[in-house]
Amino acid sequence: MKPPIRQLLFWSPRVLTLLFAVFVSLFALDVFDEGYGFWDTVVALFMHLIPTWIVLIVLAVSWRWEWVGAVLFVALGLVYIYSAVGRGHPEWALVISGPLFVVGGLFLLNWLKRKEIRAGS
Repeated sequence: MKPPIRQLLFWSPRVLTLLFAVFVSLFALDVFDEGYGFWDTVVALFMHLIPTWIVLIVLAVSWRWEWVGAVLFVALGLVYIYSAVGRGHPEWALVISGPLFVVGGLFLLNWLKRKEIRAGS
């Protein structure tokens, strides 16, 4: 495997996860329009950022154990589909779960090709 391909395969799920975390975090900004007081806003912001923290914790684990990342990101995608459909918003499922499935697939590919990826390191 050529070095640019190895680097792309190694870094793409990690960078995409960070970008996804930023994307999900943008939804937390709506707490500033609610008219809460300072401490209520802090609590609401913390609550809205829980999905971001979950994604970042899964990324931290996945950085070392790619197979765990593959399983957990697919599981997060499935959980979101279940919850979105349960809340009557099936159209949201692809927007959030799609990237989670892609990242899970990339971590799976990372794990399957780990010897080749690390051969040049």
